[in-house]
Amino acid sequence: MTLATAATHGFLSPTGVEIAFLLVGVATLGAAVITVTTRQLVHAALWLVVALGGIAVEYLLLTAEFIAWVQVLIYVGSVVVLLLFGLMLTKAPIGRSPDADSGNRWVALAVALAAAASLVWVVVDAFRTTWIDLDGPVQGSTKVSGEILFRHWVLPFEALSVLLLAALVGAIVLSRRDAEPVATPPTGGADRTARKGNS
Repeated sequence: MTLATAATHGFLSPTGVEIAFLLVGVATLGAAVITVTTRQLVHAALWLVVALGGIAVEYLLLTAEFIAWVQVLIYVGSVVVLLLFGLMLTKAPIGRSPDADSGNRWVALAVALAAAASLVWVVVDAFRTTWIDLDGPVQGSTKVSGEILFRHWVLPFEALSVLLLAALVGAIVLSRRDAEPVATPPTGGADRTARKGNS
């Protein structure tokens, strides 16, 4: 790297971007851990906003602006709002909820670690021989992302939409109350009143 090339990077040098990426990643991981460990459902939803926002910042640092704003609009703006509406419609407790802790934290932790290890192994194995052409078109652009999404991932995209719709309909069904029967006056009292009027 020549001195002229190094001078054009400005404040956000590659080292600075990497440091920012690691710091935001640690903050996002902490927010995700708090999300799954807190016993207050509303706090879990709010910490989920922080975790999803951190992922959007990571996309920005990777120069995938379109994916970052999609993350903000769909996940932070729609999924979390849907989750909060579900909590309100089902009248979930605002404070601590003992029912939110099933007592299987160690099993859940083992499953989470196994899933994370499998995901890392699959991603590393899939992109081991893949090289990104930095001089070519931006991989996170609208054109490239749209072609990949609606050509290769259209079925998972639509399945996720149906799943979110089913969650919203289920929350509305659970929040409905059966109409209370209207109390009718006893017939004996009405008959007595009618007899007094006739007499």
